[in-house]
Amino acid sequence: MPKSLSMNEIRARAAQFIRDWQDEPGDERQQAQSFVRDLLGVYGITQTRAAFYEKRVKRSSTGARGYIDALIPGLALIEMKSAGKDLIAAEQQALDYIDDLPDPEVPRWVLTSDFRRFRLLDLHADTDPVQEFSIEQLRDEADVLAFLAGYGERTFGSKAQESASIKAAKLMASLYEALEGSGYDDHEASVFLVRTLFALYADDSGVWDRDLFLEFLETRTAEDGSDLGPQLSLLYQVMGREPSRRQSSLDELITRFPYVNGGIFEETVSIPAFDAAMRGRLIAAAMFNWSAISPAIFGSLFQAVKDKAARRELGEHYTTETNIMKVIGPMFLDDLRQRFTDGYHDTNKLKKLRADMGQMRFLDPACGCGNFLVVGYRQMRALDLEVLLRIQELSGETARTMFFTEEHLAVRLSSFHGIEVEEWPAQIAATALHLVEHQANQAMELALGSAPDPLPLDKIKSIVVGNALRTDWATVVEPSEHLQVMGNPPFIGISLRSTQQVEDLQLVWGKSYHGSLDYVTGWYIKAAQLLDLPGYGGKFAFVSTNSITQGEAVSSMFRPIFAAGWRIGFAHRTFSWTSEAPGAAAVHCTILGFDKTPRVTPKLYDYGTNLKGEPSRVAVKDGITAYLTDGANVLVSPATKPISPGLPEVRYGNKPTDGGNLIVEPEDYPTFAADPVASKYLRPFLGARELIHGEDRWCLWLVDLDPADLARSPLLKSRVEGVRAMRAASKAASTRESASTPHLFRQIAPVTTSYICIPRHVSETRLFFPVKLVDPSTIASDANFIADDPDGLVFAVISCSAFIAWQKMLGGRIKSDLRFNKLQTWNTFPLPALTDAQREAIIAGGRAVIDARELHPSRSLADHYNPLAMAPELIRAHRELDAAVDKSLGLKGHVSAESRLRALLSSYAKLTTVDELAIAAAPTRKKRAKAPA
Repeated sequence: MPKSLSMNEIRARAAQFIRDWQDEPGDERQQAQSFVRDLLGVYGITQTRAAFYEKRVKRSSTGARGYIDALIPGLALIEMKSAGKDLIAAEQQALDYIDDLPDPEVPRWVLTSDFRRFRLLDLHADTDPVQEFSIEQLRDEADVLAFLAGYGERTFGSKAQESASIKAAKLMASLYEALEGSGYDDHEASVFLVRTLFALYADDSGVWDRDLFLEFLETRTAEDGSDLGPQLSLLYQVMGREPSRRQSSLDELITRFPYVNGGIFEETVSIPAFDAAMRGRLIAAAMFNWSAISPAIFGSLFQAVKDKAARRELGEHYTTETNIMKVIGPMFLDDLRQRFTDGYHDTNKLKKLRADMGQMRFLDPACGCGNFLVVGYRQMRALDLEVLLRIQELSGETARTMFFTEEHLAVRLSSFHGIEVEEWPAQIAATALHLVEHQANQAMELALGSAPDPLPLDKIKSIVVGNALRTDWATVVEPSEHLQVMGNPPFIGISLRSTQQVEDLQLVWGKSYHGSLDYVTGWYIKAAQLLDLPGYGGKFAFVSTNSITQGEAVSSMFRPIFAAGWRIGFAHRTFSWTSEAPGAAAVHCTILGFDKTPRVTPKLYDYGTNLKGEPSRVAVKDGITAYLTDGANVLVSPATKPISPGLPEVRYGNKPTDGGNLIVEPEDYPTFAADPVASKYLRPFLGARELIHGEDRWCLWLVDLDPADLARSPLLKSRVEGVRAMRAASKAASTRESASTPHLFRQIAPVTTSYICIPRHVSETRLFFPVKLVDPSTIASDANFIADDPDGLVFAVISCSAFIAWQKMLGGRIKSDLRFNKLQTWNTFPLPALTDAQREAIIAGGRAVIDARELHPSRSLADHYNPLAMAPELIRAHRELDAAVDKSLGLKGHVSAESRLRALLSSYAKLTTVDELAIAAAPTRKKRAKAPA
């Protein structure tokens, strides 16, 4: 049965090639094709379908017609010249030809030769794109051209590989559209696409003879596509059957396809119907170089080909490998690589490292198309190969004395497990794992000269289809003390959850369930419960919406996890993560990794103001809190009243619920101002935007309405009637009831004196929380909170650095904007009991801030608090205020945000006097065998 050549076989063929061509050729023009055919034969390309010879094209520089000596579509272009000719000029000629090729045929490599020398250009290489060697060096340099046999180095995550994967996904989307348009069953179309994907990839990656599948399509199917469906069904049936069980009368070309197994060709499906156009699409896909794709990137894109809207945007959004590495790096890979470095000169340590890697197990309980499993497996196999090579160097062992089969590998596919709720992504995950395993075996073959045979595949039974929150994870992955649970579960907030998803959460959280918990939290508690079972142990880490470390849900989620002895071993603060779903917007995420290894210093990463940039590591002294700060794990619960002595309550602003009828926009203001009746009810109206940006807006404030005025002013009457109609038509009973008083705001917050106006939302870039003292004639909307502030203490406290640090740690967010919450951030603000002197100093600091603002009365709050352009006198005033507040917290000198938060959490614990809120930063550790990472 044909299979890809080993590197030892290739080197032996190269030696024979050198002997055959060591003499000068006679008629070089006639010998060029023979030279190229023999060279390709060294790498197992023996069929004429493997390359186009004498392909006629047009040169882009001159417009003249010419001939490419040999072209392997999507892979390599070969140009021959006479002995002694300039190979750089020949290379330029080849590049001219490329411009006339259709996209699927554009090669990655350009090989030029004059029968004596070779020059190879890699069009995808960022550095050192050219290699040169003589014909006598071909045996020793055989790996340079190993890509012809399906081998080759891959720079994962590179732009070239991203581009190739996007093109590949678009080709598959084209095939699916054709099947969908023909009325083929959706499930069976999924099975067909997965089988076709494997055949296309195998055609270019050395699983079988190069372009064998392409040859089958072109020579064994009719041009009108009428017999393509039956022929493919026969071929796929044959690949799922052992040679001993195949019919003896099969077409010779079909018998050259090996037994694949792996479950890919196991299911029986109906025969699809094709036409000429559909056959053309499949052949175009076969022309593409599939060995260049990244299974992780392609898997994300392939998952989307069945969605019509997503297909239009293929390539615009997918989970990057860089983001996946943010999880698996600090979770286990960094530690393993450090062990490799530490044991670099010690064979026993390296062998122990391999043994420990072999004990590790991996579970992604929301695996989708398998990205985390694919990248994790690839990284583990790559490290294992590095370790093997180093052991070889130290001990003199050869690959053949170290192992023979897959059972001798430290890292195996059977160690990687997944749960996925939908069948289609689960199929993609299993197929992607097969592809990345083959790539890993190719890398091993290239480096060591030996690797497990690519076929037959073992059936992947470790990807389970089901609802992860209702599946017993212990039935998916066997007991292991070294289990790594990781992934990117779905984020679904309160307002978007279905009834079943609420029931899912109630099931997994039990008595600890709280309605504010995001759907993603179900995976955290399930992981903690699994790893605490007898026989299990390890770590868990997930990508999550950043809301789980903000607001009132924090204590509900973290309390039972911390109580079970888990700690946050590493975390990424808020950053922008690109969803793998095409068309989905970037979301603001965090990554949380839990372990029970308190002796290891936690790793905390911060992105500063560039949420799409690279993170910097933050020093951690005490531990990582649930709010992703440095400190003890004190959990803050919402409070109905301020816990700080002397701080007043804040109230919600005024809510109109009016359909816009009681609001007067700037363009309507002249009309109302000119109405002698309506004008006397106009009041300045402040939403959050008007408050911060100083914009004008008005409302009709009719608490003292004279009913006769409605008859005197048609303008006023029409607005009030509009309110009544809107409320009467509402689905909410309470809103319909308020239709009886259409002239009044639905919710009214009465004030009699000047008050503090607090916006609900402000930009995260603000250095201080912007608030303002306003006149009682101004009406604050429910986009703001309000508070009586007769002596200025409220203004001073909210304006200090300690408060905005507390707000950023505890408060919820809209994307990354800060969300003020009276229960969570104001009522819980732990300002200690103040002495009279401390109180006066804080109030004086607040007055200094107001005085500094009044030096520039035309500036809005947004102008005053532009982080790039704050006035020096305003900065000095805030420093004066901060010094007074910090002193009350026991801080002095230069104080960092982290120091303030530690002091505030300590003060909170004292003010609440609830011992169970404070959880030790160093949790107890369950005794287990030493973990490998």
